[in-house]
Amino acid sequence: MSDTMTLVLIRHGQSEYNLKNLFCGWMDAELSDAGRAEAAAAGRLLRDEGFDFDQCYTSYLKRAIHTLNIALDEMDRAWLPVTKSWRLNERHYGALQGLNKAETAAKYGDEQVHVWRRSYDVRPPALDADDPRNPLTWRQYQDVPRECLPLTECLKDTVARVQPLLEGEILPAMRAGKRVLIVAHGNSLRALVKGFEHLSDEAIAGVNIPTGVPLVYTFDADMNVLDHHYLGDPADIAARTAKTASTGSAK
Repeated sequence: MSDTMTLVLIRHGQSEYNLKNLFCGWMDAELSDAGRAEAAAAGRLLRDEGFDFDQCYTSYLKRAIHTLNIALDEMDRAWLPVTKSWRLNERHYGALQGLNKAETAAKYGDEQVHVWRRSYDVRPPALDADDPRNPLTWRQYQDVPRECLPLTECLKDTVARVQPLLEGEILPAMRAGKRVLIVAHGNSLRALVKGFEHLSDEAIAGVNIPTGVPLVYTFDADMNVLDHHYLGDPADIAARTAKTASTGSAK
């Protein structure tokens, strides 16, 4: 095994829910035209920078799955093995899912919505069990233990559900020498970043991951971060990051 390990993270491209300023969470939104273009650009950038992979991971949500597929097509790597896991899903936004963010802020107040969006351990209002948005009623989650399916989540909950996949599958693959690509969501990736960089509960609130920009981590054999950086034009990355911070489009 090499003395260093490289992991690439990509947040899915813009979705139709992002475009309409809706809370998304576990709702299975399609990519927008801009999101598909972002995914293709990410794949070309990885190809042109000489990156290659042995194993890919993504969520059960089509905006992440389609981002991965588009990027792999650009790399001529559509044949790569892909593991899909509900543990990489976006944070579950409970009863806010599908609601317009501006209208929700007008109803509950900007401060309350900010707390729901950015607090590490404060959950939004939960879905009722009989709500059609309850993932227990959706076929893709039929094999997930009932007690694991949320009706709402905070980031702390997302960290807890991502961790078993990281420790049980992703890290062993990396330690075995596999080059890994993860395409997921703003909050499931923030959950990973929090652990990689040993960020406090307060510090992670200020981390915004832009859409469709490869984030490259290099670790030593003990999973200490040696380097992390985004690929691409710095001005474009800054603009996308600022947009994420101002609109909450990661949700």
